[in-house]
Amino acid sequence: MLMRTDPFRELDRLTQQVFGNLPGTWSRPTAMPMDAYRAGDEFVVAFDLPGVSPDAIELDVERNVLTVKSERRPMVAGDNVEMQVAERPFGVFSRQLFLGEALDTEHVAASYDAGVLTLRIPVAEQAKPRKIEIGAAEGEKKQINA
Repeated sequence: MLMRTDPFRELDRLTQQVFGNLPGTWSRPTAMPMDAYRAGDEFVVAFDLPGVSPDAIELDVERNVLTVKSERRPMVAGDNVEMQVAERPFGVFSRQLFLGEALDTEHVAASYDAGVLTLRIPVAEQAKPRKIEIGAAEGEKKQINA
């Protein structure tokens, strides 16, 4: 068996366990990893949310701010449970994205598969590239050489 020890990860985990779960203490929601890219006429954002039930995900858009919030609860609980290793984070996860005016926030599509929440946000019609026709100025005559 191969074991890899990261003392800073252990320190972070212990700090979260000690201070993050005490009543009356403030703890901020953990950010979720994401990828974002443009594919043609839509903007795609994928969030990693492994182990989160689709019912525990909230998705809100207000003006140009998109908020994704989820909660993952510990899978093991009980009086007779003695945890040996606890590296998987649980609690509230949150992420806010500020969307540009070029995106159509009225038509956001969301899907959740294999622990990945994928959002597809279309580019607004007025932001899509378009050709502009150039006309001849009035009063100018075209000359044709024969």
